[in-house]
Amino acid sequence: MMEHLKACIGSIEKKGENGQLYADFGLNAFLSRIAEKHPSRDEILFLCIGTDRSTGDSFGPLLGTMLRAQGWPYVVGTLDEPCDAYRVEQAVRAAIAEHAVVIAVDACLGKAQSVGGYLVAEGPLKPGQATGANLPEAGHYSIAGIVNGMSHKPYMTLQTTPLHRVLQMASGLADAIEAAWKDSAKKPTNARYGT
Repeated sequence: MMEHLKACIGSIEKKGENGQLYADFGLNAFLSRIAEKHPSRDEILFLCIGTDRSTGDSFGPLLGTMLRAQGWPYVVGTLDEPCDAYRVEQAVRAAIAEHAVVIAVDACLGKAQSVGGYLVAEGPLKPGQATGANLPEAGHYSIAGIVNGMSHKPYMTLQTTPLHRVLQMASGLADAIEAAWKDSAKKPTNARYGT
């Protein structure tokens, strides 16, 4: 999975006129494709993996809390009830059994120039790779937020990631998700449930 995600990095970054890095370029198109294919919010479950005990790894629970506030009906993993390493296996089984489309979201570490960007892919996400955890794959679609650069001490890097960056990334992704489904509601679609 990570090889596929790494291959996506070039398509999700775009430099603006002033040289500023826009990491949501490919993310918006990715979300729009999912929303067009699955326009009903009732068939989507967001599996927001992470913990509130580490700033870098709080990306998932922060996003989950924001999505709940936006009114998304099916969200697993919030600040109140994080979907951490102890709960992810149970959550994955429940999500797959009950919902047609699972979008798995987790924090990850990447290249220094990619920090603040998102890795997107069709297919499952393998949570906990940065810290060497052996957790089950999850999701029909995957979004990994690059919260910090790779290091020889990934756990410490996640612990010392600036909260402001993680909050901005979660907020940006929540806004992009909301916009994608609002836009898809305006378009006629022939997509069928679960296709």
